[in-house]
Amino acid sequence: MSKLNKESIKEKVLFAMEQIRPFLNADGGDVEFVNITDEAVVQVRLTGACQDCSMSSMTLKAGIEEAVIKVAPEVTAVMALEY
Repeated sequence: MSKLNKESIKEKVLFAMEQIRPFLNADGGDVEFVNITDEAVVQVRLTGACQDCSMSSMTLKAGIEEAVIKVAPEVTAVMALEY
């Protein structure tokens, strides 16, 4: 596997997060970028209302991960870190 261009991926991920952020903010939540692993897994932290929401795993997979992979297909998954 070739070395990931993490900086390039991070730019795409941040762009995708900006696209989905208004929807999260509307429900009192947000998402923050944490890291990209060597396996191309994007690590994020859900904040605000998203942190404790029962729907947060669906938001993560169907919303955030889908938006990220659309702009950065080299990403293999998006994972939420606990505090």
